[in-house]
Amino acid sequence: MNFICTGCGKETPVTTLEPACSCGGLFELGFTPPAWDEKLIDRDEWSLFRYRAFMAIEGDAWRSVTMGEGRTPVIRFSDDILVKMDYMAPTLSFKDRGAAALVAHMKQIGVKRCVQDSSGNAGVAVAAYGARAGIECEIYVPEGTSPKKITMIEAFGARAVVVPGTRDHCADVCRAKVRETGAYYANHVFNPFFYEGTKTYIYELMEQLHRIPENLFIELGNGTLFIGAVKALEHLLASGAIDHFPQVIAVQGENCAPFAETVEAGAEELVSIVPKPTMAEGIAIGKPARAAEILGMIQRHGIRVVTAPEDRILDARARLARRGIYAEHTTAAALAAYDRYCSIYGRTPDSLLSMCSAGIKSDH
Repeated sequence: MNFICTGCGKETPVTTLEPACSCGGLFELGFTPPAWDEKLIDRDEWSLFRYRAFMAIEGDAWRSVTMGEGRTPVIRFSDDILVKMDYMAPTLSFKDRGAAALVAHMKQIGVKRCVQDSSGNAGVAVAAYGARAGIECEIYVPEGTSPKKITMIEAFGARAVVVPGTRDHCADVCRAKVRETGAYYANHVFNPFFYEGTKTYIYELMEQLHRIPENLFIELGNGTLFIGAVKALEHLLASGAIDHFPQVIAVQGENCAPFAETVEAGAEELVSIVPKPTMAEGIAIGKPARAAEILGMIQRHGIRVVTAPEDRILDARARLARRGIYAEHTTAAALAAYDRYCSIYGRTPDSLLSMCSAGIKSDH
């Protein structure tokens, strides 16, 4: 199996330790899953690797990496809203899906040391799975990252490096470190194996509900869940498992919404913005590395983008808590965005929101 450059089309073995193509283009996987068939699900495996027939996972390294991630419940929040409890994961966020797949690949090809940049949750997940796989990790996070996330990173034996400035600047600093040291870049945006894990969010929905809800609200920063979900939905549609593409609604924070502003402007390329401080730290990304890919998906499938009002996030978090769901601020932004969406488009039944991360990680 090879990586394929999204820029020049060059193929590179997936065993490479390089983070991207020599031309600077990002990698995609040269992998086409078999048609969706529930008979291919390994029902004896109680983790997301039960769907490995549809994932670009080679070898058996995953067996010593998995911690039972995935298999999260879908529960009802209201008459119109279902929520998928993806913070019921080993490190309390959906990023465990991607980290499990990425670290399994890293272990399979013999990686011993990695660096990564993150707003928090992906760093926690890579640190945890890296510890399980015996891989040394150095995680770069921007200032303002929830202290409890930094504590978790360090608890797993990884080194947390707090970088002054924005999340985008933090990524720049980390990538410079990769160039200087040659360490493996275990980045959840650059490395397409991460999306092999986040695809399972949709596969689980299909197995659990035997259908896909009509409206899927998905938080969008760098696009790790968004890209994985769209890829899986495209796979289900191509397989004939679903007869139409659902309405996907990308959720951005009001204070950092490059995709919302791009769509509003009718621009072909991502517009330049200056991120403002926001409680929705997990999606506060001004310059997503896969912006062109995400915009292509938005245009191809008529995906709508809605912003969560900053002054409604805490209220949304409280409403979730009053229904027994203790979510972090970025996750609560999805409910705040749902409310705004309904104010624009009217009542929106059969909606599903992802509860991406637990509130105990962001009490700040």
